[in-house]
Amino acid sequence: MPELMPPPLALYIHIPWCVKKCPYCDFNSHGQKSELPVVDYIAALTRDLEQDLPLVWGRTISSVFFGGGTPSLFSGAAIGDILSMANSRLRFAPNCEITLECNPGTAEHDRFASYLSAGVNRLSFGVQSFDDGCLQRLGRIHDAERARAAVINAQDSGFSNINLDLMYALPQQTLAMALNDVEQALALNPQHLSHYQLTLEPNTLFAAKPPAGIPEMDDAWDMQEACIARMAEAGFSQYEVSAYAREGQRCQHNLNYWTYGDYLGIGAGAHGKISSGHDGRILRRWKPKHPETYIASAGTQAGIGGDEFVLPENRPFDYMLNALRLVDGFSLADFELRTGLGREAIATQLDEAAERGWLDISGDRAKPTELGMRFANDVMGLFLH
Repeated sequence: MPELMPPPLALYIHIPWCVKKCPYCDFNSHGQKSELPVVDYIAALTRDLEQDLPLVWGRTISSVFFGGGTPSLFSGAAIGDILSMANSRLRFAPNCEITLECNPGTAEHDRFASYLSAGVNRLSFGVQSFDDGCLQRLGRIHDAERARAAVINAQDSGFSNINLDLMYALPQQTLAMALNDVEQALALNPQHLSHYQLTLEPNTLFAAKPPAGIPEMDDAWDMQEACIARMAEAGFSQYEVSAYAREGQRCQHNLNYWTYGDYLGIGAGAHGKISSGHDGRILRRWKPKHPETYIASAGTQAGIGGDEFVLPENRPFDYMLNALRLVDGFSLADFELRTGLGREAIATQLDEAAERGWLDISGDRAKPTELGMRFANDVMGLFLH
């Protein structure tokens, strides 16, 4: 059996608060009801990280991602304190990509310069749409003009690596409206676009009370194809199911997830994955979801929401859940190094996927076909043990 080699290591930091929770959101986010406990939360993050440090002694952090929730509710000084705390306990790689998610409705102009000074070098704006009607139906707190102003302010403050999140197949959205959202985004000259379909996730308000006018699947597919073509025309190549980038601007943090990399997860509800080369084990660890519980327990045994080792028989599906999202697919050598399994562990499934026209297998590389990208869930299902 091949030796399991620890892959690159990233750091995910979860900020769980929002001004209000959107009706489609199934992330661990909590509406802000009072002044945020910033000092207490940073102290909890510190205890949390220190507890996890023995899992990653000697390893280098390749990227950092502040997700939420709405991390832009924290000031630049607070974000700087968190990064200083982490950098004093972990070794950050030179030119480490450090991303902060921003809600245009909470992004204040004077904060962008302070985020840059704190060490953040990439911003991700949750724009979702430039149509005010769509934004209202999604329950967003910003309008199109505020979104444009936030991006321009960030660029004026010195940010040159910006992602814009866009959603399509929105309630009452037409193909023309979806394309207009892409045009509006391109006009702002971002380096990266995330473009993904609205889905009704369990335990959300939209799942309980679906909004009227959600486009049919064929209409949603037409939107996706037309938008992909327009983004490609503008120089954005698709490298993952919902990710598009200019040359050299792919998101390194998300690529680490999709290539079955490792990551520490700190913060309320954060998840992590750590590979151990010396004993061949892969650990998934998560933290308590509720902010108050997290703050009270961080750094103690109760501050670990759960630990689960990924058993060898589950690793093919665990790996494919990520790798099959990539347009370029994966190499069989990489599968062996990151799972500790031989390629024979997936030979039957690969053959079946190729016979169905879902995968193109050439030499050492397995690459999803256009049909395979469309039926990604079915392809992944082949690798369930």
